[in-house]
Amino acid sequence: MSAPNQNTEVLDIVLGGLMHRYQERVPDVRIILNAMVSEGIIDQETNIENDHIAFRTMGVPQLGVQSFEKIFLHYGYEKKDHYFFEGKKLDAWWYSPPRETDPRIFVSELRVADLSEESQRIIKSYTDEVVSDPVDNLDLNNGEAVDAFLHTPLWRTPTLSDYLTLLKESEYAAWVIYNRYYLNHFTISVHNLPEGYNTVADFNIFLEKHGIILNTSGGKIKTSPDGGLIQSATVAQMIEAEFANGETYKISGSYVEFAERRILPEFTNLPIDQISRKNRRDGFEAANADKIFESTYTTQTGK
Repeated sequence: MSAPNQNTEVLDIVLGGLMHRYQERVPDVRIILNAMVSEGIIDQETNIENDHIAFRTMGVPQLGVQSFEKIFLHYGYEKKDHYFFEGKKLDAWWYSPPRETDPRIFVSELRVADLSEESQRIIKSYTDEVVSDPVDNLDLNNGEAVDAFLHTPLWRTPTLSDYLTLLKESEYAAWVIYNRYYLNHFTISVHNLPEGYNTVADFNIFLEKHGIILNTSGGKIKTSPDGGLIQSATVAQMIEAEFANGETYKISGSYVEFAERRILPEFTNLPIDQISRKNRRDGFEAANADKIFESTYTTQTGK
């Protein structure tokens, strides 16, 4: 195990690489950040707190969360609560970061064995190409190598026919078979923004003024039962994807999320300049996340 400070230096390289490629792929990110600067909401992009980032995985031998999480556990992340999404056939966990300035991580996994035999056959025809856990052969102390790994296909490019077959049963499965470990979304913490923009309700108004299309599944604003976690999300950008045999088709890429974490009741008397992450509602909310997953679904992207 490396020294903690070396691990955080490597983590910075990995997170930087993820965000760089994600911004290239999701034009909404640039539109939102530019508008925030031009309206004086922030002085520069580095003023934004990234609440969390999310990844999707396939629940098959050698892969899934048990493989993926090794990367971020190595950098000091701590595994927290489990969530189960029965309708979408998913499990998920979140991971708390080593530093308050790092994003939380949310990793979901498709319960492949719960799908139809045909979908299982299609998925395994690709994932069976991975015969050992690829993270075990990765130098986790080499940030550039980890960044490259997270953007390198683990199996052959799918056929359009296989993609469309999966899409009918599980839009999540179709997303992962093509996009693999690409960053699914990053999340702007709106509660740290100036007044007038520091609630999801206010920030949604700002977003829509700039032409951003929001996920409407469960309503544009998703609120946890305790009222402490409020979220919204854009609809995923459509990307021109090239499938096997050179066929092309527009598919869902990634999206942007927004989170408002309310101050916990026991800290409401603290001056606002003394409020930090530990004083706000932590973790996630399954009902919110269930609807936010649909940012990549055709019911949203087809709007």
